[in-house]
Amino acid sequence: MPAELLDHLVLATADLADTVERFAAATGVEPVEGGRHERWGTRNFLVGLGGTTYLELLGPDLDANREPVFDFGSVGAGRLITWAIHPADIEGVLATARAAGTDLGRIEPLSRETPSGELLSWRVSVAPDYLYDGLVPFLIDWGTTPHPTATLPTVELVSLQASHPDADGLRAALRVLSTSLELRTGPAALTASFRGPRGEYAVS
Repeated sequence: MPAELLDHLVLATADLADTVERFAAATGVEPVEGGRHERWGTRNFLVGLGGTTYLELLGPDLDANREPVFDFGSVGAGRLITWAIHPADIEGVLATARAAGTDLGRIEPLSRETPSGELLSWRVSVAPDYLYDGLVPFLIDWGTTPHPTATLPTVELVSLQASHPDADGLRAALRVLSTSLELRTGPAALTASFRGPRGEYAVS
């Protein structure tokens, strides 16, 4: 895929602290706490993947006053559930995709509070469902907010692959977004491996 388009991968986990600990033990790189999403009842930790790309480790916010909007029980110890790209014009890409039959939904403003209390804001496309089981990326526009990778420790993204029962349909949808994945026909899955100074961490 065009590397400049890839923004981040989302690894959902039922036990965020444990997943962060296992990632750090495997790679030798400690993910940094990103903050809380009060609207979703979630919090995250982040680690850079080089350039303006990062891995988001997302889990339930145990201090939130609401239940998470996502069923983390379905992902157990961790699973890549989707990914994001950051095209220069998300409205234009949204319209082009819709005209080609791929409905990415609408664009919504989102935010999270950092551990220091700073409020970060951005915009994302929100589809009515996870298109192709989450393998069609959502669009993100950071606007004037500094990109998260500016202050993150980094690991190497060694591989990123996907499989889906309708691989040809998914391929066509990705083409509309001017992006791609190493893709084969099979059960729906997004898999990746990451390498740090201590070793590798693989997840699907």
